[in-house]
Parts: sequence; C-alpha cells; structure tokens
Amino acid sequence: MLTRMKFFMPGESTRMILIAAFIGILAGGAIIIFRESVELVHKVIFVKGGELLRIHEGGWRLFLLPLLPMTGAALLIPLSLMFPGKVNGYAFTKFLRRVNLENGVIQGRNIFIKIIATSLTIGSGNSAGVEGPIAQIGGALGSKVGQTSRVSGKRMKVYIAAGCAGGVAGIFNAPIAGIFFAAEIVLLGSYEISSFAALVIASALATVVSRAYYGEIPAFPIPDYHVINPFVEIPLYALMAVIIGVLAVLHIRFFYFIRDWFRGLQLHEQLKPILGALVVGSIGIGFPQVMGDGYVYIEKILAGEGLVWIMLALIVLKSFATAITLGSGGAGGVFAPSLFIGAVVGGAFGGIMHWLMPQYTASSGAYATVGMGAFLAASTHAPMTAIFLLFEMTGNYLIIIPIMIAAILGTTTAKRLYDDSIDTVDFTREGIDIHEGREVAIMKSIKVGKAITEDVDFISENANINHLLELFRFARDSFYFPVVNHKGLMVGVVSMQDVKNILHDEEQRVCYLVGAICSRNVITLTPDDNLYDAMQLFDLKGIDEIPVVESLEDPWVLGMIKRRDVIAAYNHEVLKRGISEKAETFRVLCSSS
Repeated sequence: MLTRMKFFMPGESTRMILIAAFIGILAGGAIIIFRESVELVHKVIFVKGGELLRIHEGGWRLFLLPLLPMTGAALLIPLSLMFPGKVNGYAFTKFLRRVNLENGVIQGRNIFIKIIATSLTIGSGNSAGVEGPIAQIGGALGSKVGQTSRVSGKRMKVYIAAGCAGGVAGIFNAPIAGIFFAAEIVLLGSYEISSFAALVIASALATVVSRAYYGEIPAFPIPDYHVINPFVEIPLYALMAVIIGVLAVLHIRFFYFIRDWFRGLQLHEQLKPILGALVVGSIGIGFPQVMGDGYVYIEKILAGEGLVWIMLALIVLKSFATAITLGSGGAGGVFAPSLFIGAVVGGAFGGIMHWLMPQYTASSGAYATVGMGAFLAASTHAPMTAIFLLFEMTGNYLIIIPIMIAAILGTTTAKRLYDDSIDTVDFTREGIDIHEGREVAIMKSIKVGKAITEDVDFISENANINHLLELFRFARDSFYFPVVNHKGLMVGVVSMQDVKNILHDEEQRVCYLVGAICSRNVITLTPDDNLYDAMQLFDLKGIDEIPVVESLEDPWVLGMIKRRDVIAAYNHEVLKRGISEKAETFRVLCSSS
C-alpha cells in the first residue's frame, strides 16, 4: 500500500517545478500590482501635481517642476524611519549578497517596501528603473515560498532565482530574457539543469499572467529592423560597441563616485533624497527626458525621432540624474537607465553615421536598438540577457547578429577597462569576488589577525647554531622560527633544513651565526590580510607556516599563521554562520506565523 502511495507522490524534481510554477504565478501578480502602483503615483503626483502647479503653461512655472520629485522623496521619509536600511538607495547589491553569500532568507515585508518606495521614487519623476526592484520582489516571493516549504539553502537560492526570472520576464514580456537574467546575474552563471527548469517554468508563467492582464504588447514598440549594407554596418556596430564599453565603465565609476559623495555629505540622511530630487528636477526643467524611467523618450529614439545634439547631452545627463537619484537615497534600479543611455548613445552614433553615409546605413533607430542591448550588457556584464531581451522585444531575427557582436564587444571592452559590473563594485571593495562562491567569500572575510598563533618563539640573528638547536629541541610543533635583528625587527626565517649540513660539526655550530644561514627572502603576512591570501601562499610555496608582521615597513613579529589555523578559523566561521542562519530562518518563520 505504501509503495503504491509513493508511486503517486511527486518526486523531488517534480515538486520543485510545481513550486516554481506557483512562484511564477505570484511574480506575475506582483508585476501587475507594482506597475499599477507606479502608474497611480505618476498620475497623482506628477500629472495631477503638474496640473495643479500649471507647469505646462511654461515661463516661471517651469521652475516649480522640482517640487514634484521632491514630493516623492519626502514621502519616503516615514517609510525609511519605519524600516531603516530597507528603503533608500540602490539595493540590488545587498540582494545579491543575501542570495549568494548568506542564507537567502528575505522577509515578506520587503515586497511591500519595494513596491511603495520604488513607486514613490519613479512615479514622482526621479530617475531610476523598475526592473531591479521587480526582480527583488520576485526573489522575495521565492524566498517566502522557500521558507514556508522549509527547504535547504541551496534550494532556497533556486526559488529566489525563479522569482527573479518571473519578475523580469513579466515586466519586459520577455520570458527568455528573464531566464538568462536569473542565470547570469542572480545565480552568477552557476546553475544545474534542475534549477534551470525551475527558472523556465517561473519565467513562462509570470509572462502568461502579465500578458493576460496587459496583452501581448512588447516593452518597446520597435520598428522593423534591417541591415542596409552588412559590409559597412557590421564594422560600425563593432566600433559603437567599443565606445559603449568605455561609456559603461565611466557610468559605473561615476555612479559610485556620486553615491560615495552623498554618503560623506554632512546632511541628515532623510534630507539627502530630497536634495537629490531637487537636482534631478532642476535638470528636468531643460531636459525632461531624464525624469522617470525614460521609456516614453526611448520609444521616440527607436522610431528615429531623436535629435543628435539632444541625445549626446542626455548620455551625460541621464547617467548623472540616475546616480543622483539612487546615490542620494531614492529607491529603484539601474536596468531602465542603462537601456536609456544605450539608446541615446546608439541613436546619436547612428544619426551621425546616417548623415555621413545615408546610402549605406540604416536609420538612427536601428543603432539605438542595438545600443540598448550593448550598454545593458556592458554595464551588467550579462551579454546573454541583453541579446535575448532585444531579440524578444523586436521579434526580428535579423537583429541577432548585430546585437551579438555589440553585446560581446561592449562587455569585453568594459571588462578589460574595469573588472566590476555595476552590481559587484561593493564586493570588490570588501575584497570579495562574488563569482568565486560562498566558501572563498567566507575565507576572504576573515583577517589573518584573528587566526595567528601569538605565542611564538624567535631567535636573534647573532645567536649561534647551538642556541638554535636548543630552540628546535623544545619546540612542540614549529619547524620555522623568525630571525630578528638587534632592533627586534624580523630579517629572515630559519628552519631545520638550513642547519642540516653543519649539524654534526661542533666547531661550525659554535662559530656559525643564525644570521648567516637564515633565509632572507621571506614571505610575510600582515593582520589585515585575509585567510584566502594565506591559503594561496601555502599552496603556492608548499609551506605550512608564514610569519605575521605588524606591517611590511615595520616588520615586528606578531606571530605565525599555520595551515591548520586557517582551516580551523574557516570551520569556526562556517559553523557560526550556519547557527546564525538557522536562527534567522527560525526567527523569520516564527514572526510570520
């Protein structure tokens, strides 16, 4: 009887796919709520507020425009006071940390926080995108389902990625792009076939729900795409991709420069988003295209209606406005701004090339289309996401070749100039390579100073070999001893290997000094180095102990670090994190029940 029941019970893979389907449906519903919320705020604050202030009449009333985004920023204050650290700024990096380096437990309230905060920011005219937040909302839904199902951390990660795939797929009406977004950006390119199936199911069903409500309308209505002369235009697309790679790096570096500047600004934290909104609104007086997600102006560019000089100005202004909005504490993502900047770069480049060679090149809209994908790929280091997103948005197979070339060249150029994407800068600043996985990240997070053996013997360079042999005789488990000069600074390391040739010659043991036989070219570590670097040196040099000095300039011996000390410190940290993760999961489950 039990055997028959097991036959009809779903297997583990089937259960995961069914849960992924449920997550996809939830993500599709969240997309509808999110988009309607942004639209509602836009109508109430931006449209009705603009009518109330009669900004459309022009003249001096144009200078009232900054009041609209400032209103949205001011409405963030109560939310940020209620949920400190959950509302303000670009949060996708924190989300990646939670998914890939921590336990993946995301509280359900984050769903509502993201919807409200992002709607207030973008709907009131501040410069940001909805795609990053909807990915986090979908991921939070996946995490909540995983918590309810009491799954392992590895399975939790799959459910979160499935929610992200559904969110991006539904918002763009592009299911394949949603899959690759989750695989490339959220899972960092590391996934199994079983998890890939979950992404596919969630992405497909979220798109079905979104299409059922909004219809099969692409994110951008793109005119028919065609290549006029491939022998001329393919090299032009390649040149544009290199330019875009350079601009993407400048955009990333400027984005974090502005954010760092706001962090150091001596102003109350709740007032910084209002100041940022004032700056963005002031830019909007002359260039209203920078406000909001910019989708309306993108459509004009793709239709070939953009003016070259305006598009050239908007390359800088949109990047600046986005950095100001998110750096000052506004809520939102960088996906839509990346598409906007790519469109204006491509539109301007295509406009100039079409003016120079009208008989050999397509209109500026074609270059804007490819530019969107290339800039997105270069700034996120996710070329597959960009390629399939553009293909699904256009539905035109002819765009595949140009966008493949532009996305790969743009990403390669950006990586050559700057290792980080817009989402990994903070990890690199902390010495973490998030692509290397959780184990390496843990080792890089532990400093050598926490693992050294401080009770260490050392010997003077003026001591004779007999003194050294006495030291070796009483040493319990050390095979290397630091050698110090008369000032107490380390000048080398001595081992039993160094004395074996004179071990049986009493006269030489008395006459020879330790300083004459010790190794002077010594590898050292400082307390601020991390355990990953220490383990790399152990493996590279084939040794088991490394001296730890106060600094390379002032080599006072602080202790020795051994291979076993590194392993013990790593195991202790893993155990500590495992206990805290289980405690956090239990606390979240209890608070939600």
